[in-house]
Amino acid sequence: MKPIEPVPTSHPVDESNAAIATFYREVLQTLNAASVPYLIGGAYAFNRYTEVNRPTKDLDIFIRRNDFERIREVVQEAGYECELTYPHWLGKVHFEGVYIDLIFSSGNAIAEVDDAWFEHAAPGEVLGVPVRICPAEEMIWSKAFIMEKERFDGADIAHLIRARSAQLDWPRLFRRFEPHWRVLLSHLILFGFVYPAHRDLVPSAIMDELIERLRQETHSEPPDTRLCLGTLLSREQYLNDIERQGLQDGRVAPVGKMTPEDTAQWTQAISDDHEPD
Repeated sequence: MKPIEPVPTSHPVDESNAAIATFYREVLQTLNAASVPYLIGGAYAFNRYTEVNRPTKDLDIFIRRNDFERIREVVQEAGYECELTYPHWLGKVHFEGVYIDLIFSSGNAIAEVDDAWFEHAAPGEVLGVPVRICPAEEMIWSKAFIMEKERFDGADIAHLIRARSAQLDWPRLFRRFEPHWRVLLSHLILFGFVYPAHRDLVPSAIMDELIERLRQETHSEPPDTRLCLGTLLSREQYLNDIERQGLQDGRVAPVGKMTPEDTAQWTQAISDDHEPD
């Protein structure tokens, strides 16, 4: 069956609060005026690709890590506070209790924003401001690892595949998941479960390659390692394995891209996020 093709929209996901909308618009206009490269992600991008409209509490701007200091400079000159919240993946622009996320990787440090994000970005509009939208492939890649107890982005991935399968650069998406191809396979299997009549939207060559890899692994000896990659999927649910059972944290170098200081700060944020507002 053919994919469901959404009509590109310029309608914002949520501009019910005029002050917040003005804040978002002014920051975007400031970045445009300074010719600083950035991309829009989150609910705005999701709506652009799928026509699934949902409210959002913030605006997600994706940037290269080496552009952060320049962005902080221009937004501070415009009168907004800006901080490097988590050095391994995230900064924030603040305005009266509202914020914009400046994202240059993912919480597990896997989905780093590189040049390819910009090369394959799509045109769009947010609050009347011309912008560029994160590629659907990179959205799937970064969302695929979000499997927290309180949040699972699998439905977003299923909606993106259903809406954009014909336009997806499947080989590039496949390469993004190396060496974590099992994560991609898990989502593609779930897609066929969620949308039985649309199973053919996933190219058979992709499924064949992934299943053949799985077959080969099944018939080979498991690696002799105490590695736990569960921490790439959830910052909280595999801490017992790391802290009490002594397994190796898959986020930390040389296996992952994070430092012990990064993981400690990111773990501390769990209790901070669970505190009442």
